Amino acid sequence: MASGPRRGLGQTSITKGCLYLLVATLGLSLLFFMSKGEMRLEIARVVAASGQSIWHDFKLWQLVTSPFLEVEFIGLIFQGFMLWMFIPALERWWGTKRFLKFAAYTSVIGVVTGTLVIALIPAISSNNAITGLEPLIYSAIIAYGTLFANEQVQFFGVLPITGRQLTIGICGFMLLFVVLGQNWGEGAANVSAMLTAWVLTNGKWTPRIWLLKRKQARIRSRLRIVTDKDDPKGDGPTYLN
Repeated sequence: MASGPRRGLGQTSITKGCLYLLVATLGLSLLFFMSKGEMRLEIARVVAASGQSIWHDFKLWQLVTSPFLEVEFIGLIFQGFMLWMFIPALERWWGTKRFLKFAAYTSVIGVVTGTLVIALIPAISSNNAITGLEPLIYSAIIAYGTLFANEQVQFFGVLPITGRQLTIGICGFMLLFVVLGQNWGEGAANVSAMLTAWVLTNGKWTPRIWLLKRKQARIRSRLRIVTDKDDPKGDGPTYLN
């Protein structure tokens, strides 16, 4: 039996961080859709990260700009829906600052990995680009399945499933889509971002835990047992210093 409050898609409201991401994505993507010919190509050349632009031309700013450009209208609708209805649960749990850091880490790692795969596989055109917030979307699903594994999610009150089941189902669908379409660059971007999300949310591999363990080790290395020097017999109380 699922524990915790039930969460229903379609019953939440967007949060501040998700709204920032949605406005930025809508603004840039709609500008791209409304542009034609040379203007549209110029936007893609400046903003979209590809194997050629990142690993040969070194347009590193595209690691940040490319996630905000979605070149497929259906993809834009899907990402907007997830940012409005689903992902705000993570921001409410973490807070806006930590959520935006999570969004930055997963999006940039997704673009880096995806463009690297495109650059390394000869069969893929190096001009293929990794765009959109899909790495963040799938990363958020992994994070949700980790944090709220046993909570029930209801798709508009129709299909009650747990967070873990939702994660497995959507990730399985994504991998099937990648294999059937042979979109290896996009698949690598999504998978690397999802692995990053798992590392950041499972509580075992976070940088904060590493730093805390190192600090504890340094403290233990400086401790030593001493005796009371005022005791001539040397059998006085001992202290941990």
